[in-house]
Parts: sequence; C-alpha cells; structure tokens
Amino acid sequence: MSDNTIEKFAIGQSVSRTEDPRLLRGNGCFTDDFSLPGQAYGYVFRSSYAHGVIKVLDVAAAKSAPGVLTVLTAMDLEAEGVAPLPCRLAVKSRDGSELVKPLRPSLATGRVRYCGEAVAFVVAESLALARDAAELIEFEVDTLPAVTDAREAMRADAPQLHEEANGNQALDWEFGDGAEVDRIFADAHHVSNLTLRNNRVVVAAMEPRAAVGEFDADSGRYTLHVPTQGVFGFTNVLASEILCVPRENLRVMTYDVGGSFGMKSAPYPEYAPVLVASKHLGRPVKWCDYRSDSFLSDQHGRDSWAEASLAFDLEGRILAGRVVSYANLGGYLSAVGPSMSTRNIPRNFPGVYRLPVFNARSHAVFTNTTPIGAYRGAGRPEGVYYMERLMDTAAREMGIDRIELRRRNIISTAEIPYDAVSELTYDSGDFPAVLDDALAAADWEGFDARREASAAKGMLRGLGIGCYLEVTGPPAKEMGGIRFEDDGTVTMVSGSLNYGQGHAATFAQILTTKLGIPFDRFQLLQGDSDELIAGAGTGGSRTVISAGTALLHAAEEVIEKGRQISSHVLEAAIEDIEFEVGTFRVVGTDRAISIMDLADSLRSGISLPEDAPQSLDAELAEDTPPSAFPNGCHIAEVEIVPDTGVVRVGRYVIVDDFGTLINPMLVEGQVHGGVIQGLGQALMENTSYSEEGQLISGSYMDYVMPRADDLPDFVFASHPVPAKTNPLGAKGCGEAGCTGALPAIMNAIVDVLARENGVTHIDMPASSERIWSALRGRSAA
Repeated sequence: MSDNTIEKFAIGQSVSRTEDPRLLRGNGCFTDDFSLPGQAYGYVFRSSYAHGVIKVLDVAAAKSAPGVLTVLTAMDLEAEGVAPLPCRLAVKSRDGSELVKPLRPSLATGRVRYCGEAVAFVVAESLALARDAAELIEFEVDTLPAVTDAREAMRADAPQLHEEANGNQALDWEFGDGAEVDRIFADAHHVSNLTLRNNRVVVAAMEPRAAVGEFDADSGRYTLHVPTQGVFGFTNVLASEILCVPRENLRVMTYDVGGSFGMKSAPYPEYAPVLVASKHLGRPVKWCDYRSDSFLSDQHGRDSWAEASLAFDLEGRILAGRVVSYANLGGYLSAVGPSMSTRNIPRNFPGVYRLPVFNARSHAVFTNTTPIGAYRGAGRPEGVYYMERLMDTAAREMGIDRIELRRRNIISTAEIPYDAVSELTYDSGDFPAVLDDALAAADWEGFDARREASAAKGMLRGLGIGCYLEVTGPPAKEMGGIRFEDDGTVTMVSGSLNYGQGHAATFAQILTTKLGIPFDRFQLLQGDSDELIAGAGTGGSRTVISAGTALLHAAEEVIEKGRQISSHVLEAAIEDIEFEVGTFRVVGTDRAISIMDLADSLRSGISLPEDAPQSLDAELAEDTPPSAFPNGCHIAEVEIVPDTGVVRVGRYVIVDDFGTLINPMLVEGQVHGGVIQGLGQALMENTSYSEEGQLISGSYMDYVMPRADDLPDFVFASHPVPAKTNPLGAKGCGEAGCTGALPAIMNAIVDVLARENGVTHIDMPASSERIWSALRGRSAA
C-alpha cells in the first residue's frame, strides 16, 4: 500500500461514510425490516389515563377474538419471573438517603401513572387483528388527579404518585457548600439571578422502536432483534435484571439504527413481553411502535426548571455560582434516572470560566408524564445554557460589554492544566483563542451595519454568543478486536454502536493509519452480543476516545504478533523486525513482507513454532481513558419580523476544539445535526400536557420540529488542541452542537428584546407568539 493511499484515508482526512451507498440504495436493514418465518405480531394496549387505580382489566374477549394467539398482562410476566425495569444510577440525597426507586413493571399492575403506560400485550396472526382485539379489552380505572410540572408536584396538596416518594421527590441532591455560597453572595458586589425553563422535548428519532423476539426451546435461549446504542450492556441488563436468566441465555442483535440520541440505550417495557410471548407461542413475535405511540412511550428529554445565579466582584470577576433545579422524572425512573440534573450540572456549568465556588441542588420529582431519559447532551446543554444566559444577563446588569466580561473570566492557556470546581482537571485547551477565532469568523465588529441593514427592511436583528466546555462520558470497559478473515477482509469488532455517527469509516481511518491496511478492506462488527466481550455502547461523545483507543491498542497487539511471526518467516531475530507503512522489515535489509501478505501466509498454513502466535487476530477489553473536554464558541444572528414575532436564524458561526479530528467532514456533520436539534428546542419544540395529564402535542400536527428551510448558513471552523488523556488526542463531538446552540440562539433573541422593549429574558421555546407578546410587553404561555 503506497504512502499516498494511506494519506488519502489517514487520520485527519475527510472520508465519506462507508455505509451511505448501501443506505441510499434502500438496502439498509432496520429492525422493522427484519422478519422471521412464521412470526406473529404484537400490539401494546396502553393506558389512556394519566393517573388512576386499575379496577378492571379483562382480556378474555380479546383472547377469543379472531386470529389472536395470546394476550399478556403483568400476571403472565410475573409467572415467568420477569422483574421490574431497573434504574442503575447510584446517587444519594443530601441527607444520605438513597435515590427512591419505585418499581417500574413492564406491564402496569395496580395503578397507572402516565398516559401511554403499557398495560397488555396482544399477539395475533397479523397486526391488524392484534389492534382490533385490543379494542375488546375491558379496562376500568378510578381516575386520580394528575400533576405534570415538577415544581407543582412538590406542593403539599399535589397528588402522590408513589407511596415511598414523599412529596413526589425521588432525590434531594446537593453538590458543594451551600452555606459558603450564601456568604459569598451576601458580600458580592453584584449577583445575577435567572429562572430558566428547560422545555420537554420528544426525541422523535427517524426510526420508531421495534423488536423481534424468538425463543429456542431446545437451548432455552432467547434472541431479541432490537435497535440499541450498544448490545453488550443492553444484554446484561435485559438478561440478568429483567428476564432474570443467565446472560448466555440471551442474544441481542442490532442492525441499522435510525437515530437514537440517548433514547434507545436501555431496555423498554415492551421487550420482555415480546420475548415471553415468543416463548409461550413457540414462534417469533414482532412488534413495532406507531409514531403516535412513540410520542407516549419513548422516553422524553429535558424538562426542568432552574434557579441559576452568579456572584461577581467589583471588577466583574466571578466569585461563585449556584443552580437549584427541579427535574421532572415522569411517572417512573428511566435507566439513567436524574443523572442529567445531578452530576452533569457541576461538571458542565463552569464551562471555560474561573468559577472558584459552586453549589448545585437538584430536586428530582415524579409526575404523571412519560419518563425522562438521556437526550443529546443529557445535562451538558443545560449546564452551559444556565451559565451563558447568566453571563449575558450579568453583563447587561453591570454595564460591561458581554465579550469583555467573558474575557475577564475565561481560563488562560497558562492556567492549563486547570483544576475546576467540578473536581475535574482540564488537561488541554486554548479557550481565549477559540473565542477570538469565533469573533473574527462572525465579523462581530461589523454587526451594527448588518443590524441597520435589517432595520431598513423592517426587521429586528440580534446577535448571540455561547461559549461552552462540556465533559464527555465517564470511563467504562470497552472492547477492541481485529480479525483477519479468510476472504482477505479485516473485521473491526467494537462494543460501541453506530447509529449515524459513521463509525466504520472513522475506525478504519485509525487502523489504516496505524497498520497500513487498505481502507476498503475493513468491515465493522458491533451489533451481536455473542461476539463481544465488553462494551460501553455509544453515548456521551466518547466513542472515539473509548472504542477508538481500544482498537488502537488492539492494533498494537497485531503489530507485536506480526513482529513475532515475521521473525520466523523472514528468518531474523524479533529485535531486528521493524514495522512501518503496513510492512514488516528486517532492519537495514530489503527483506520484508506486508501485513496482508503475512495474513495470507498464515491462512495458507505456514509452519510456526508452538510458542509463536498462530494468527494476527487481536482481542482485548480495557478500561477506557478518562473524560475529555470538548469546547468551543457559537455565534448566532437572528432576524425577527416585528409584526408576527417570526424568528429566523440567518448566520451561524461555529469554532470548536475537539482535539484531533479523525474525520473532519463527519465531525462537521455531527455538529450541524446538534445545532439543528438545539435550534428546534430553542425556537419550536415543546411537549405539552393538559391538566389531566393528556399529551396535547402528540403528533407532528401539534409538535413542531425544524425543517430544511429553518436551517441557517453555517460557518464551521476548528481550533484543535489535542487531548493529553488519550493516545488519539480526541475530545468527542457528538453533543457539542446542541450544547452551543441553545445559549447562542436564545442570547441573540434576548439581544433584540432587550434593545426593543427592555425584556431581558424569554423562555424556550421562543415561539413567534411568545416573541410577539414580549415585543408588546405582554406575557405568553
């Protein structure tokens, strides 16, 4: 393989995703595309009540309906030993008590706690017959009052969802010394305060959730075909903690995944019934959610209130910060529970600034709504949004230019490594340079001329900035495997999982650079739990850091094995074997063999000593490197139509530090997608419930999402400072777009409102109605 070919596909090159041609031709295989001979079809009967005691659940008529094979209820699952869905978060309240974890059954028993909760699972010869039969289920509920807002749920007169959660609180968590922050605030020159709404969003992945279950009676083994974010950990939880069977009695297979954003990472209530039904019937069972049901049953994202504060001295330097949040959990704990509003707030609120003292308190509260889980960023966008809205507010209140205020508080390169108040150490970064690059790319100084040009057209123009630093997912056990196949291809095995990130190309670039193997020889295996020995899954912007590093280390094992094998093939001492550009060579001679020719020789059966490696294959599982600190600066310009309040994001500048960019094109695409999701939350997406707990934004007729014509013109630039905590120097990029977008866009809108009408805050989503009302000094819901 020539140096030029390696260069074309090496680390740092923009290489197209290898799966795209297959997907564009319609040859993808998503879970609903997968079918098995003789499969039956499942349909989930869900509660139409948000809160109440189940008085009657009679499925006899449904069971006798034409084509119906079985109808499962909670009693059937209990008979099979199915356990409740777990929340694995280990966290304590400030008084030392454990997180309250009420039981969450796969199918409701005794009481329903949110509209859409699964009650029964109907299986028939066709989906239509299953749906028809579900209409015959007799379901009577003594309804109870519902509560859908976290703050209201804490009131003394609020309806109680779980007896063990007094005042509906699962957790009263605290970080830092609240008394010290009180003292600093009392003595500070200035304190800025904001109450901020982090609106609830529907995840709305392109592919609805689906599952195909089968059971082999001879082996006693289940197989579940299902979209996930990583099959290894998913299998462990579903087998050991829900089905209560040995892990070897469950195989999980994931194919193409049409988006997830955190939502498909853990088992859901529907999966155990699918598998139990397949066992009872002796045939496969297939289930796929309808989009309308997905709005009710897929975990939602965000949903919290925060009271955020910053204290400053006379020179405008930050003295201390505080965030008190009220996090909506929904009717039950999701797999990650309230992690978004606990540990991820102190990790991400400080950002790129010197924050000497910080106190966070989080009230995690049950409500009669769909459970809340991780959604792109999972607490990172929240923490940064609170800080950046406060920075603009403080600058306005103290009469300091908002860029100058940031410069006074930003961490300099001389302070790196920096021990942050989050108890983490920033190992790398040039935050002032990133800010400068963004200001230059956005032509910040030329904004007044653009504002005047907009005014001449009858438009209001605003300018917003969002500086961020976020913390990637914590370390975990990850797998790296490399297999040299009989057909001359090389299989990369990873415990991560691709659902749009482009792992196959990215990993192949790492290994092409390291091993000199042609890029097109690589294929990727991730979605079969039988093939994995570990796996952290994909999430927390850590895949290149964790899975990329594991594969890099596996490649080093391949090289070491290759040196030992080639020493016999080339008849030289192992100390004399060097490896470079895909070739093993005897130092100082022309005796050499390429790595692919060596693999061919091994397949042909060359004779090697018993103590020598018999193949080049490598497989390992290791603890991944620590979290990294991607950072950047986003600058947004908006135009608002004053007569209607309609807002459009016109210019959008991004300067990021993601460390080493393995594939700059894919990185930019990830950032664009994150910005668009942030734009959606900032301007239009909002999940709304009635007083009775009914979802009133339950379809795309009522729930607004960004369209192509809502997207801004992007300017993307990079100021990479490689991380020092992993051998690739990578920092992670998957969630940063969303993190930077929320404050940049909202600060731009408030820039207009403050100038036009003295309005210094507006909550997300900044809909046209809300903006129109704010411009006229009115409040809007």
